[in-house]
Amino acid sequence: MDQALDNTLNRWLTGPRVGALPALAELPAPRLSFEFFPPKTDALETQLWSCIRRLEPLAPSFVSVTYGAGGTTQARTHATVSRIVRETSLTPAAHLTCVGASREEVNAVAQSYWDAGVRHIVALRGDAPAGANGYEPHPGGYAYAADLVEGLKRVAPFEISVAAYPETHPTALNPQHDLDNLKRKIDAGATRAISQYFFDTSVYLNFLDRCAQAGITVPVVPGIMPVTNYAQAARFSAMCGASVPAWMGKLYEGLDEDAETRRMVSAVVAAEQVRLLQANGVDEFHFYTLNRPDLVYAIAHILGARPKTA
Repeated sequence: MDQALDNTLNRWLTGPRVGALPALAELPAPRLSFEFFPPKTDALETQLWSCIRRLEPLAPSFVSVTYGAGGTTQARTHATVSRIVRETSLTPAAHLTCVGASREEVNAVAQSYWDAGVRHIVALRGDAPAGANGYEPHPGGYAYAADLVEGLKRVAPFEISVAAYPETHPTALNPQHDLDNLKRKIDAGATRAISQYFFDTSVYLNFLDRCAQAGITVPVVPGIMPVTNYAQAARFSAMCGASVPAWMGKLYEGLDEDAETRRMVSAVVAAEQVRLLQANGVDEFHFYTLNRPDLVYAIAHILGARPKTA
């Protein structure tokens, strides 16, 4: 036998054995929720509703609709969420921020959601409008998300989700300050936290340990963002404080002009991330869809989700 082949075989036989992740058949399909962003044009509205209809048969726990900085998409968010209530079987959650609005104005928006049949709010401080020098609370508004949560509970008995940051919010003084802020939001009445996306699974699992030590007992649902445009994701991640592992860059290397292969890579990476988290006991996931239904549907299928039949 060729000596090189003999050495290869010996290496294979004597090297460490790595246990596989649990077989898909051994794991129940995870609970899923999806995030959409409201359309800015009529053409994008058509795309959004194609996305909603594509994912609706998977019967997610809820679907959330985002809200622009400074409330710039308030009308479209409200219209989208109200239509979801009227025309689909989905449970919508409306994003609501406290940037640039008085308490009375925010309360009025919340009341209009309740009146439209919306029972779930994703309560966020929100980002400063474009051109502003950092976040400044409205003089007559809710200063921070914890204040917003407390105020929403006085408007109506909403289910309230809030944001969590496994790698620390960019404007937080330090990780402990950020974790303390999450605890304040929970103590104010939030029933769930949804994490900023991350790519290193250990980052999220370590964050769960810290949450438990801080006395946080509500679900901290991992946010999953499938990446089809690596360069764009890397730029956005740098702004929002999410780290991008070096291995991701290698995976997308040479695919700038190959969108189809990027989508296949994206599906594999996201599905593997979720399966690893499932192996660690996590059973609920929030997908940032970026209004790309086919990719998210494929990932959900890999994970065992199937259309629900009447």
